[in-house]
Amino acid sequence: EEKFNSPKILLTTSCTSALEMAAILLDIKPGDEVIMPSYTFVSTADAFVMVGAKVIFVDVNPKTMNIDENEIEKAITPKTKAIVVVHYAGISPDMDKIMEISNLKVVEDAAQGFMAKYKEKYLGTIGDIGCYSFHETKNYSMGEGGAISINDPKLIERAEIIREKGTNRNKFFRG
Repeated sequence: EEKFNSPKILLTTSCTSALEMAAILLDIKPGDEVIMPSYTFVSTADAFVMVGAKVIFVDVNPKTMNIDENEIEKAITPKTKAIVVVHYAGISPDMDKIMEISNLKVVEDAAQGFMAKYKEKYLGTIGDIGCYSFHETKNYSMGEGGAISINDPKLIERAEIIREKGTNRNKFFRG
């Protein structure tokens, strides 16, 4: 939390579970739309499909292999609840432009972007929620594992409860 300047980082069992937590935290419901790049790992989409969202795929910029920032606005409808960016190979799309697009929530799939930066900010700490992977195929590995960065302080308490399977166990440990 200190190094990443994040209000709260919680360890998870995988980036997949962090993405699933993000979908629950953002209260994504059946029929809601979530925009994401067409080039991503299946877990990115599955996390939102599992809660009933309709995934709207947007083409990638061939120079970065990330979501094409210029195509996002065309995909937004009244049902759109979130934008998911994927920092493919540790390279970020134009996060300034994405954060300015609308008042939509932004989730960063930074599975391949741990320790990489965009304009001096760690990937995964720019949007509302960031998700990391420590799978054996990633730069920082522990076999499995992941983390979720809660960058919107209003989501911290709920994130702790979701991670603790619906209990307020963390409050208990804090006295």
